Amino acid sequence: MSQRKPRLLSGHRPTGRLHLGHLEGTLRNWAAMQDDYECFFLIADWHALTDHFEDTSALHENVLDIAIDWIAAGLDPERSVFVLQSQVKQHAELFLLLAMTTPLSWVERCPTWKDVLAQEEMREELRSYGRLGYPVLQAADILIYKADVVPVGKDQLPHIEMTREIARRFNSLYGAVLPEPAAKLSAFPAVPGTDGRKMSKSYGNTIDLADSPDVIRRKVMSMFTDPEKIYRNDPGHPDACPVFALHNIYTPAERLAQIEADCKSGVQGCVACKQELAENLIAALAPIHARRAELEAHPEQVRQVLMEGCERARQVAEETMQEVRQAMRLPLALGG
Repeated sequence: MSQRKPRLLSGHRPTGRLHLGHLEGTLRNWAAMQDDYECFFLIADWHALTDHFEDTSALHENVLDIAIDWIAAGLDPERSVFVLQSQVKQHAELFLLLAMTTPLSWVERCPTWKDVLAQEEMREELRSYGRLGYPVLQAADILIYKADVVPVGKDQLPHIEMTREIARRFNSLYGAVLPEPAAKLSAFPAVPGTDGRKMSKSYGNTIDLADSPDVIRRKVMSMFTDPEKIYRNDPGHPDACPVFALHNIYTPAERLAQIEADCKSGVQGCVACKQELAENLIAALAPIHARRAELEAHPEQVRQVLMEGCERARQVAEETMQEVRQAMRLPLALGG
């Protein structure tokens, strides 16, 4: 018998369209892992409610947009399982049971909750029980599939360690049922937004995968550049320029060296540099745009992918829950 591939779980919250930061930070890595891992990719719509519960009008559209972006960027539903969190109710059941055994002090020390408390301007009702319990639900998402690895950046390591602690505590109480996942550290390239800060939906500085060529040109032309290069012929500092940081990702190496030299010498101005970047970005995203157009024209195919993925996920999740219920000696059924 062949040994099964190690299982991997990761995902996105459907809080808006995906952008270049997602493409370079997660999607390319996920696509490259599909042959070596049994991949479960989670659209975490319950997690989206932790800070977007007041207006859920765009949630359905956002879910479809994420699935479209995933497929367009190279995730293959034939090789990977697409899971919509709210459609696999076992996530909620395991979350409830793990919440009973997880000490309050563990979730209060979580960096995500500390960040919430540090935001003095945040309204009290947004400091919710759901936000506090976020890492426990995240642990349930991982443990329900007995994931072996979870690809993360360094800032997410505390969440994976908490998941391991939650699994360890459960196993010490009820027996070894939930395997402890390992973090798979990924080196994400720095993707600056149009304002020079990290590209993020919360900053409103993104270049989205769904943006048209004209929108990409407009956004790139609005980008911040080297603050010390005031006039066209002034010598520039590429290492301090967000535009050059994107050139590093989307411009061929042989051309990149010339752009760097021309910037430093003052031969090339910022406008020409931005124009070239915009065209390189448009060319790089053209295959994604073409695939997106096909999928947007046939949304029923995307819904079918999600339905089939959720059905497969429910089977795996229910197997885990049967083991959990038995280990906790919960009633499996009423009757004799």
